[in-house]
Amino acid sequence: MRFGKKGAHEADKPDDATVSSSIFDDNVFLPSRSPMSKEPEGGLVDSDDSNIDIIPSAAMLRQLAIGVETTRMVRSMRDLLVSSRDTSPVREKVGLNFSTVKSLVLRDKEDKIDMEFSTDEKIVYIINLLFGAEGHLSGRKTDCKMEINSTISSLIKDLHGAPPGSFVVELAEAIGCLKTLKRMASFWCRVVAELRRLWSEGRYIPGIPADEIPDLNCCLLYQQLQVINCCISRKTRRAIATESLDSVLKQADLNDDMTPSNGETALMYARVNSGDLVLRLGAAKQCENLTMLETGEPVYAPVMQEEPLLTEDLVKETEEFILRTGSVGAGCSQLLSDMQAFKAANPGCTLEDFVRWHSPPDWMEPATDDVSKESSDSDIPSSRGHLSMRMQKEGNLWREIWETAKPVPAVKQTPLYDEDLSVEHILQGLEDFPPSDFFEQLYISLLCSGCAVAETKTATDEYLYKLFLECKDYIVATCQGKNWFEKVDDLCQVYDNVAMMVLNPDEFIRFTKHDDTSTTGEQKGRFRRLSFVFGNKDKSHAKTPPKDPKSVDENPLRQSLTSMFSKKPPKAGNASPAEKPPVASIQNDWIDV
Repeated sequence: MRFGKKGAHEADKPDDATVSSSIFDDNVFLPSRSPMSKEPEGGLVDSDDSNIDIIPSAAMLRQLAIGVETTRMVRSMRDLLVSSRDTSPVREKVGLNFSTVKSLVLRDKEDKIDMEFSTDEKIVYIINLLFGAEGHLSGRKTDCKMEINSTISSLIKDLHGAPPGSFVVELAEAIGCLKTLKRMASFWCRVVAELRRLWSEGRYIPGIPADEIPDLNCCLLYQQLQVINCCISRKTRRAIATESLDSVLKQADLNDDMTPSNGETALMYARVNSGDLVLRLGAAKQCENLTMLETGEPVYAPVMQEEPLLTEDLVKETEEFILRTGSVGAGCSQLLSDMQAFKAANPGCTLEDFVRWHSPPDWMEPATDDVSKESSDSDIPSSRGHLSMRMQKEGNLWREIWETAKPVPAVKQTPLYDEDLSVEHILQGLEDFPPSDFFEQLYISLLCSGCAVAETKTATDEYLYKLFLECKDYIVATCQGKNWFEKVDDLCQVYDNVAMMVLNPDEFIRFTKHDDTSTTGEQKGRFRRLSFVFGNKDKSHAKTPPKDPKSVDENPLRQSLTSMFSKKPPKAGNASPAEKPPVASIQNDWIDV
């Protein structure tokens, strides 16, 4: 069963030729449920090729690796579209300056994107699967609500990837289906356009939690998509809160005589010291065992403005701003907003009431002995408790803000966080995504997803699980390095073997135990590669080999991987006819099972 380039078995090409053809041919290879041999509406599930339904394809990972290696000098996905043109725009418009030429080219490219993809049934089909409510590019059918144990969570954190089954992983597989940089860049522009459409329609991005703050353990792209979904949820909540406030005000207009029924009194009005009833605005729910000190009315928690959503890049910018200026950031604005909302929901309240609700540690309850003593002196305020020392200091910031705060419900306040502006900033950034960052995040996310699948599949076999952990440790250690992108080929080779552990565990175990009577040249070459990778890893950690052969035997796991084939991998073109496989080698992006 194979995944790879069309016609790869027809010629044995060197590595350089493999990279060239994989980027610049116009073919598209698709997952097992490909519409290439069936009608698009038929789906991908019915295909006989079901390996991708078990674990992400190594061929797709190699396509992303090529993107990582070849786009480091390109500044944005828009520039990648320009550089992928068949003809040079400069030659066609030699009389114009560079900025004019670039703008004309970009406009021409954008006009052609929809036309190009609308006539390609395969691309349209992938887009529909990617953004469908229940559709999945692979048949694994995992989603963001799957149970992610501590091991997988740790793997996501270590690799800084995305959760298995998330939109980012599905996107990585979709991009990995495309064989040219031009198609990859054009496909991404189409994805961003779809994201804009979902945002404008108030629809959630599939495969992304609907209402969760950005997970800083995941890649930046996943965090940004989380922000978009979370902003949709926040706008929905604000609309509901606005309707609720309007309903309260409308009902209050019907009670001009200020004599509401008993049920309405507790929910909508509060009696102040003067004895008047004042309308509560923006009240969410009553706080248990908490009443206002001056009026004895129950304290209501207000509907408040939600805190800004910060991705890892914004967190870094905020920290640098605070360190550079000494400012407290947005803390004062948030505090003022909370105080205004509290005053609107609790007419007649005091700073002490707010502190008791907002910051209980800053309210000191009196001791029993103190209450008895103060009661004899008729010092009633002292007997009810007092603010902490920091709150009583002259010039305390909380008191100054409280004095300036006006009773304004949260939905009527100036927004602390503009969802529309934030999402627009994200979408513009996605349009100008640096290609190297884009491919790196997709590559890591797909690699992380594959390792998570293998973690589950190999856990039932102790020997196989140990082999997997060896590969996993190498992947994590390599990806945490500064220049990990220089070793994407080694990572792909290791992942090839991880995939084989999942797809053919019995054969993999037999090969590692030196029972190679049925081992093909393709499979031998694969393990020679793994031996070479881990051999280099060992050399980087030790300058001299151990003199005592027993020290090598202490790690039979390492020995099984590094000594299974002691010879170096043969150079291209030097392999004997007996050793040369009948089909293309792993360099041609095939996965043979």
